[in-house]
Amino acid sequence: MNSFGIEQFPDYKVPGVQHVDFSPYESNGGSIVAIAGDDFVVIAADTRLSSGYSIHSRDQSKLFEMSSKTVLGSTGCWCDTLSLTGLVKVRMQMYEHTHMKTMTTDAVAQMLSIVMYNRRFFPYYVSNILAGLDKDGKGAVYSYDPIGHCERATYRAGGTAGALLQPVLDNQIGYKNQNLSADQLPPLTKERAVAVASDTFISAAERDIYTGDSVLINIITADGIEERKLQLRKD
Repeated sequence: MNSFGIEQFPDYKVPGVQHVDFSPYESNGGSIVAIAGDDFVVIAADTRLSSGYSIHSRDQSKLFEMSSKTVLGSTGCWCDTLSLTGLVKVRMQMYEHTHMKTMTTDAVAQMLSIVMYNRRFFPYYVSNILAGLDKDGKGAVYSYDPIGHCERATYRAGGTAGALLQPVLDNQIGYKNQNLSADQLPPLTKERAVAVASDTFISAAERDIYTGDSVLINIITADGIEERKLQLRKD
């Protein structure tokens, strides 16, 4: 008995007593990769939506087009993903109707950070990467932690296979720990960025059961958004 007169059950099992846990969160898997160039940005995400060992969908896009120059990749708890992306789209529409212009990628990145921080005591269970062109037309990639801390980078990976994807990007895009001079580095073109993003997912699909089926790749340029699709293993 404690001071409130409530008996505390011991840690060992008590006959006839069943302890039931409840968690409001569910991980539905998925991974994202984004690579920024001088005048473009590539963002890719797989299409597998799963829970544990069950696959709910093999063709679910996790890339959300916010505007003609901004795409949000979001994975994790799918209901939180839909809730968050829906709220961001509504905020963007309100901004457009008030100011008669579309939000820039920088502004969307800041707004998303604030929206996530507002839920810091009950965070959205999602992994977000925002990609787009900034006000100068240069590629920009923004990554977030669960409560909205935002960081701009040249490349970033996230999701269930993020720990597998990021080292490949560090090697192929960031050239970490490689003794190469500036003139020896190959130029980062659109096609090279797409090829590296594709290779990272092919590799991750061999090791992560929550990443697979296919990859949707969005290539954002000043002319708009081009979409490509790459098939992955189905098991």
